[in-house]
Amino acid sequence: MSDLFSDAAAARLSDVAPLAIRLRPSTLDEFVGQEQVLGEGSALRLAIAEDRVGSMILYGPPGSGKTTLARIVANTTGAHFEELSAVSATVKDVREVLAAARERLGASGQRTILFLDEIHRFNKAQQDALLPAVEEGLVTLIGATTENPYFEVNSALLSRAQIYELEPLSEQELEEIARRGAAALGVEVPEELVSLIARRAGGDARNAYNILELASQTAAARDQVPTEDDIEDAARKRPLVYDKGGDAHYDFISAFIKSMRGSDPDASVYYLAAMLEGGEDPRFIARRMIVLASEDIGNADPRALEVAVAAAHAVEHVGLPEARLNLSQAAIYLARAPKSNASYVAIKEATRDVREHGHLRPPDELRDAHYYGAKKLGRGQDYIYPHSDPAGFDVDYLPEQLRGRKYYRPSGSGEEEAENGN
Repeated sequence: MSDLFSDAAAARLSDVAPLAIRLRPSTLDEFVGQEQVLGEGSALRLAIAEDRVGSMILYGPPGSGKTTLARIVANTTGAHFEELSAVSATVKDVREVLAAARERLGASGQRTILFLDEIHRFNKAQQDALLPAVEEGLVTLIGATTENPYFEVNSALLSRAQIYELEPLSEQELEEIARRGAAALGVEVPEELVSLIARRAGGDARNAYNILELASQTAAARDQVPTEDDIEDAARKRPLVYDKGGDAHYDFISAFIKSMRGSDPDASVYYLAAMLEGGEDPRFIARRMIVLASEDIGNADPRALEVAVAAAHAVEHVGLPEARLNLSQAAIYLARAPKSNASYVAIKEATRDVREHGHLRPPDELRDAHYYGAKKLGRGQDYIYPHSDPAGFDVDYLPEQLRGRKYYRPSGSGEEEAENGN
């Protein structure tokens, strides 16, 4: 009886499944996007077509086609296809799949492809259990992850798999997705609304289908076609492809720092907003701004450090959401400030000399002379007090072995311009 109900459920699934599932491509010709890895003549496309897929990890944001691509492989391969989700699979499940693969290979010579969704959720023990089978070729692994595999997957496993990075779909590709969905639903969607769906989908094909389907259902309840308001209502909050504990955390802070370093206030504010909307810790952002104030601005504008530190204090005392105003003001100031990395270069080169030569003793005239007997040891003798004798400003105070070294070289930018001329 249970089998009868299961068969009936399977038969009706195509009618009740979400639009994104019903329209999932089954061939490469139906697949939209990812030309950088699936273009005509590409290695991956040829490998899929010729049924010689090797172990791989598909890495990309939600809705970029990772699972769909794995299912296309399943539809085209002569190998046995197994699927596990790292969210629910245990080491026991993995071992059972590997045991069955060994039996299958011995009995009929049939290969096994194991698709492991959310592979980044596998812990070290689970990944270690999988490694020998991948290494000896017992199974071909296809892993899918939204997280950077270089952060989340064992290096031994990575070395035995090809990494393919899938990108968010472009608006043009999402427009094609929306048109397909509209045709499948039998609704008329004007081109301007197709473009709106593409913009609101945020690079995610699944999201585009979901927006279209919900908007169509809302309009059908009124016996109308979808309107702009229906689509906006279905889209609600824009999708945020951001994980403050993962890859985006590093990518967005990197873009934020580089935008301020490159004197682009608009990009700086955008990346700041993206991080705050994604739930990034504002204290982490403030700390990075303090570093930038000295590393990339320095004495070209000494006030930059004061502004960055003030923003960090504001974050602690005010908190979000109001502190975003302080962070925005500081980010714009830092972006517009004159730039110099002279302070950064100076400490880097001085540190290199310390590590190379050790802690070279200061000249006797600079050494501490406050204690009894210091003068007998020659401490402090011949020291020229600059306020009494301007010649003291011309002395090279470095240890004798390093005299003549120039660590601080003014950039000529901002307030370092005058110093550069001296």
